[in-house]
Amino acid sequence: MTDVREVIRPPANSAPTGWGVLAVVCGALFLEGIDIAMLNVAVPAIAADIGLATADAHWVISAYVLAYGGFMIFGGRTADLLGRRRTFLVALAIFVVFSGLGGLADEAWVLIVARFVTGATAGFMTPAGFSLLTTSFPEGPLRDRALAIYGAIGAGGFTLGVVAGGFLTDLGWRWVFFAPVIVGALLWVAGRATIRPDIASELPRRGFDLGGAITLTSAMVALIYGVVTIGEGQDVTAGVVSFAVAAVLIGVFVAIERRVTDPLLRLAVLREGLLLRSSAAGLLFIGAFFAFQFLITLYLQEYRGWSPIATGLAFAVMGLDMILAPLFTHRLVKRFGNAPVMVAGLLAGAVAFALALRIDGNWGYLDLLPSMVLVGVMFALVYGPLAAAATAGLDEAEHGVAGGVVYTAFQFGAALGVSIATIALVNGHAADADWSDYRRALLVPAIGGALALALGISTWVRGRRVIPA
Repeated sequence: MTDVREVIRPPANSAPTGWGVLAVVCGALFLEGIDIAMLNVAVPAIAADIGLATADAHWVISAYVLAYGGFMIFGGRTADLLGRRRTFLVALAIFVVFSGLGGLADEAWVLIVARFVTGATAGFMTPAGFSLLTTSFPEGPLRDRALAIYGAIGAGGFTLGVVAGGFLTDLGWRWVFFAPVIVGALLWVAGRATIRPDIASELPRRGFDLGGAITLTSAMVALIYGVVTIGEGQDVTAGVVSFAVAAVLIGVFVAIERRVTDPLLRLAVLREGLLLRSSAAGLLFIGAFFAFQFLITLYLQEYRGWSPIATGLAFAVMGLDMILAPLFTHRLVKRFGNAPVMVAGLLAGAVAFALALRIDGNWGYLDLLPSMVLVGVMFALVYGPLAAAATAGLDEAEHGVAGGVVYTAFQFGAALGVSIATIALVNGHAADADWSDYRRALLVPAIGGALALALGISTWVRGRRVIPA
């Protein structure tokens, strides 16, 4: 019987191949980041063109988020068992095809289905890419540097996607879908040429934990659906029912995992190393950021009357993490370790969100600039070190599922942050909000940032006890 921690353990790639893998997986993570960020800007134009009701327009975003978060752990385990290269390239190919289908859609249901499938494939692609990266570099300075770059590029997708979305929407909203098709196709060709083939002789011959996959994925979809539905204020009853369904499914999942020989998620992995604490800190950190970005976007566009392009350009300064992380983060990690650097980044974020609480009815770019800069610093110092801390002490054969846990937390945090911020902002009626409503709603990212900082400090303290120096 093959132990789950001994499945697929290819030798570390040579440095040139490793850096090629880094380029491809960074490109894929950036693609996923800009994909959802661009849609945030383009949704009004899409809804108006294809006749999607205002109350239902959010499903262009929510369908992607539901599937992305729901399939992440399933995708990570699939990569660990069936091959990281195989999983990554197949998922990327389907992502490209359904992005194109979304761009061609003339019916709302076709677009929403395409977005759901695109999100599901991203749920396989992200943890597969993450585990490709961590297994392509030996643990130490090289991996730390690679993860810093990976984190910077991923965060850059969130921030720069808003800018790109504004420009592409002006050209025509369908380009928001066609641009990822072009980029994704190029990445697929590069990945096929660069990523070392999976070792077929080491792939498992036993059955897959299908029961665990179905129950956990369904539970994650139900949980995120409940968060989104309650946040939108459309059907609170449906949201509560979704939470109840998710709770039952998680109970069934745990029962299955305790009995099967080769579980989808070895439950003990959540107690090992820093995975659970790092993931929880990531949930709060990403949730606070998305709440902040959502509220400031509405403040600038709905309250101040800025255009989508002007709003996107205001966020562009947050992309400085793409410069800071490759130059400085790995050096700081080498000197201080992943957890202390992560805590420093979370402190920068907490300060950024606290500064935004001073907002009034006349704020412009210069007033927001300190918070924007500090958010860029936050991403530079948190994203890569948090991912590295999450895998510390874990066997490489479980890096895919560990990545699935981390990025599921990110997606759940994003949905939770936006939903709570929506409720706080006059229950989502942004057109009726004044500056005092925005100030109140900005307590959501401020509190989330403070909680993330506290949990980051707890992770650092635990890491000093359980992870060998």
